[in-house]
Amino acid sequence: MKITRISALALALVAAPVWASDLDFSLTNDSVKGQVNFFGSNNDIQLGAGYTYHEGSRHIANIDFHAQGRTAIGNLPATAGIGLRATGWDDDRLDGGAVGIGGFTTLNVPSVPGLSFGGSLHYAPSILSFGDSDDMTSLELRGSYRVIRNAEIFAGYRYVNTELDLSGSPDVNLDEGVMAGIKIFF
Repeated sequence: MKITRISALALALVAAPVWASDLDFSLTNDSVKGQVNFFGSNNDIQLGAGYTYHEGSRHIANIDFHAQGRTAIGNLPATAGIGLRATGWDDDRLDGGAVGIGGFTTLNVPSVPGLSFGGSLHYAPSILSFGDSDDMTSLELRGSYRVIRNAEIFAGYRYVNTELDLSGSPDVNLDEGVMAGIKIFF
């Protein structure tokens, strides 16, 4: 089963430049994540898919669908999106998922070309959760610097949390930590 997942992920990553707008890889102390976004920031929609492997055999997958557009926040040019993130996770005896409602934004700093700040937040109440999840919160914050025309480096914080649908069970942080990574544009 693990070889099949690794083979499928490797094939998807090799084929990504053919049908992707950007691809990013990020690491925390306990996890690695790959995310593919299919359309550029000039499109009216954004589709994306991601996979996270968390130490201890936890697998987290997400599919994103957002309406997006260019705007300005204060005097800073921005790209913003509102939509859905479907997240599924599997961890030994437990598994679950949710469809979170939320969005993302990326703010560019014109006085420092290449510098941007962004984040995303999605929340799924129990009505939009399934399996062992009773609700789910996904948060990501990052600062990025475009080193060359088609690549940037970033650092930030990632937090994916679910409340288990088991009586007396505490929340579980599916993935949390300071992250660093690279993003490649096609």
